[in-house]
Amino acid sequence: MDFFESQNKARKKTTLLLFLFTLAVLSLVALTNLLVFALINMQDTAGLATGRYHYSVEIFLMIGAGVISLIILASLFKLYSLKGGGRAVAEMLGGELLVDAGGDLNRKKLLNVVEEMAIASGTPVPPVYLIRESAINAFAAGYSPSDAVIGVTEGAMNNLTRDELQGVIAHEFSHIFNGDMRLNIRLIGVLYGILMLALIGRILLQSGAHRAGRRNNSGSIVAIAVGLLAIGYLGQFFGNLIKAAVSRQREYLADASAVQFTRNPASIANALKRIGGYREGTVLKHPESEEISHAFFCEAVSFSFAGLMATHPPLAKRIRRIEPGWQGDYLEGPLPAPDDNLEPATGAMGFAAADVSIDPEKTIDNIGNPDDGQVGYARKVIGALPPTLTEAARVPYSARSLVYLMILDQDKAVREQQIEHLRQAADLGVFEELEKLLRAEPEFQPGMRLPLLEMALPTLHQLSYEQYRLFLSNLDVLIRADGRIGLSEWAVRKLVTKHLGEVFEGRHSKVKFNRLSQVKAPAATLLSLLAYADRHADITPQKAFELGAVELDIDLQLVDKQSLGFTRLNDALDALAALHPLRKPKLLKACVRTVTADGVVSVLEQELLRMIADTLECPMPPVVT
Repeated sequence: MDFFESQNKARKKTTLLLFLFTLAVLSLVALTNLLVFALINMQDTAGLATGRYHYSVEIFLMIGAGVISLIILASLFKLYSLKGGGRAVAEMLGGELLVDAGGDLNRKKLLNVVEEMAIASGTPVPPVYLIRESAINAFAAGYSPSDAVIGVTEGAMNNLTRDELQGVIAHEFSHIFNGDMRLNIRLIGVLYGILMLALIGRILLQSGAHRAGRRNNSGSIVAIAVGLLAIGYLGQFFGNLIKAAVSRQREYLADASAVQFTRNPASIANALKRIGGYREGTVLKHPESEEISHAFFCEAVSFSFAGLMATHPPLAKRIRRIEPGWQGDYLEGPLPAPDDNLEPATGAMGFAAADVSIDPEKTIDNIGNPDDGQVGYARKVIGALPPTLTEAARVPYSARSLVYLMILDQDKAVREQQIEHLRQAADLGVFEELEKLLRAEPEFQPGMRLPLLEMALPTLHQLSYEQYRLFLSNLDVLIRADGRIGLSEWAVRKLVTKHLGEVFEGRHSKVKFNRLSQVKAPAATLLSLLAYADRHADITPQKAFELGAVELDIDLQLVDKQSLGFTRLNDALDALAALHPLRKPKLLKACVRTVTADGVVSVLEQELLRMIADTLECPMPPVVT
């Protein structure tokens, strides 16, 4: 699957959604006016007999403006209630955040699968929410990879093998990569607005029934209520058709992506077969499940017109797309005993510890499309990480200490100054955790930085806003303690602010630039940074810059090293993140060409490449040699 084309298609589907939403709203305006017209004129039987009707353009416009305002305000209210992204959606379903396995093998299986999928793809590990339902289902929700969550039902966690669960999680990760999640949240808001007339009709109906016998106009209230209910539920019917039209094809694409991700067609095919043979099915009991039914792995609600309203293709069709020779047999019976032993790395294997050679074409093709080698790599990385550090990444207090540890200077005097600042300024308990981690510091290798950051970022979502601001302030003090800012320090700070900024401050990037020529200055800044990054290269920065710039087909000039301040670098990356998805492959290829100009990529260059790709919302899998 082409990651960049998928992103572009998701943007086009948003345009389609807005068009269909507009049609639905106009239909509701027409039907509501028809209802009001009928109520006004049914009371004047003499006028009806003579063909005289009571209505005017002013009434039509007033009713239309009221209906449009009501729907739009209701949609905006719903979207505002979901501004928390994936977490808000998971909590709407009563999801329980899984912090650790607590000795439960099935929970450990689930958390490990999510971690390895994230590290293999180069994204932060999304928080996992357990939904207390016996049905087998799952979903991914959020506005971007930064605030994405994975929700999994207890039925899926307990009744799928590790391979089957991996296929399901890979399917959900494809929705994270392809921009489907943001569209899903917008669908929730749109459909809530369309349903608002039905909700008002229900309230009026209850009010009319309560007043019956006490007032003469209760019959009119009931008539209006019934009319609004009919119009509202007709709007919901068309809303569900919109949901089905937008969602169905994406499920086939996500299944194909999961096969490409795991290189194991049996994993997702067997998960679908297991669902087909599972007595509890996939339908959730939670009343809010209908609102996000389009975001689930399988059909989460039952429809009267199943073929017309279903948001997902039938199981059999999905299985046959993966296994054309399937004979129609579903999987039943007990699962084998859980086995979640992680394969340990051999020596330093799994960590970027030396210069490597990479293929620019393959590197770009792997964005959003990691292969089985990267999945295996991720599993080995998790198995090789020191337990003290992985445990620290999963607790908010120690996760902050772990990031502080990555910033501590090797110069003794500077380090003492940094530690003293944290002793005075860090939140209660954080400094004590740092002291524990300092004893484990000899186990920390530079190549562990990115996987540990990817594991720690979702844990940091649990901070309060005040804790988040203090955390960033302390990071800045630590980074500036020696009077300069190193590239690796800046990379850590940029990753943290990028992902936590989206969660705590809602700073999501939007497309502003459709052509590379519109971002000449930011592109020159970025390529200049990479050209200067490898101080030991046999090639000059000017030559490395030129080899990268030629990929962009625009006239760029190497920026003087002294003017490459980190404020300028941050601004450049923020501008480039707003570039059209179909222009980003060229930009990233130019970055790769720049760092491979001398034939090899250093550890620092690997980190910078992946951090830049991450900031541009183009997850770059780790380099596997």
